[in-house]
Amino acid sequence: MYIPKAFKIRDEQFNHEIINDYGFATLFSQHNGEPYATHIPLMLSEDKTYLYGHFSVANHQWKDIEGQTVLAVFQGPHSYISSSWYETNRSVPTWNYISVHVSGLIEMIGGRELKESLSRLVNKYEAPDSAYQLDEVDDRYLKAMRTAIKGFRIKISKIEGKAKLSQNHSEERRSGVIEKLEASKKEDERKIAAYMKELM
Repeated sequence: MYIPKAFKIRDEQFNHEIINDYGFATLFSQHNGEPYATHIPLMLSEDKTYLYGHFSVANHQWKDIEGQTVLAVFQGPHSYISSSWYETNRSVPTWNYISVHVSGLIEMIGGRELKESLSRLVNKYEAPDSAYQLDEVDDRYLKAMRTAIKGFRIKISKIEGKAKLSQNHSEERRSGVIEKLEASKKEDERKIAAYMKELM
């Protein structure tokens, strides 16, 4: 990923937070000799060394992915930045955003490891007071459902994070952008404003 020095995320914990908060990622690999992508939820292991996920068995990306170095892209909040928010018209519009790229070697998994990864995924996204509990579902039914998926883990070799948040502009200009974003009804724009304030 192209990352100018001013936009590079150097805080490893912040990268992990983006991965956890924006876990619905895009997974890129080579399939039949061509680039291929699947939009998929991915979970960071507790020790931060693996990403876990699964494919539908009908998605043939899994068939030739074992042993590939793959790329997972986690897209955080993003927002259009209008030139009308600046103190001069000698400028052009831009886009502020946060993104984290994770590369690593992929391995197919099954059995208990797959079962545990699925349980962690459900527990992450179900509300604490949800009436649905995976461990209460009939085990024979779950075993049948697991035949319809192919689990995997990615051994993380590189994490790159980019936070393009107007760091290359003056404090006065950044303050003006934050004010406009905070007034927006769009959640992503308000989140970008919050991240910008952390940098000031």
